[in-house]
Amino acid sequence: MTTTKAYKGFPMEGMIASWYAKTTLKDVSRHKSMAQQVAGRIKPGASVLEIAPGPGYFCIELAKLGHYQITGLDISRSFVDIARRKAAAAGVQADFRLGNASAMPFEDGSFDLTFCQAAFKNFAEPVKAMAEMYRVLRPHGTAIIVDLRRDATQAEIDREIGKMHLGFTDRLMTKWTFQQMLLKSAYSVSDIESMVAQTPFGRGHIDVGNVGFQVSLEK
Repeated sequence: MTTTKAYKGFPMEGMIASWYAKTTLKDVSRHKSMAQQVAGRIKPGASVLEIAPGPGYFCIELAKLGHYQITGLDISRSFVDIARRKAAAAGVQADFRLGNASAMPFEDGSFDLTFCQAAFKNFAEPVKAMAEMYRVLRPHGTAIIVDLRRDATQAEIDREIGKMHLGFTDRLMTKWTFQQMLLKSAYSVSDIESMVAQTPFGRGHIDVGNVGFQVSLEK
């Protein structure tokens, strides 16, 4: 399994970032559900890092559930700005910073949990990004990666898009994005297992469901 990736995803800046933020807001129930799941795995006051938080919806929903130290790290300046504004508007505390997943600007052992949703497939150096997750975790910390499966069927994707309550134009654009971009960069379960084996994690647990998978890695 290669440790680098030529395809780096569609640039999420400016108008593209604004469109993405507006579109994914309509699927906020997904972020609420994931935030509740993560909150069930951490203690009050826990330090949480979301890698590639985009507009910051997950961080905001998690902040609403308890007193946590929440940080978001994104390579997009537009998303950092959008996430900061949305957190302020929601009245919650979250620190959004600009940075690269494969060279995180944090000291060793800074977080109890790292979380990455719908972005890992676009990382240029996925194995290095996983190794960075391990480095910034405290002993017994957990890294969670949630992303699209490369073998997701069109029927499964159509059902997933249907849950997002999008208008006609946004639905067409989202379907095109899945077909022409996301599936092409997505990984199979065996790909993920191979990458994990190349990191200090060594192994992890993978749950498959809907159009994607969830990986849990323990330090």
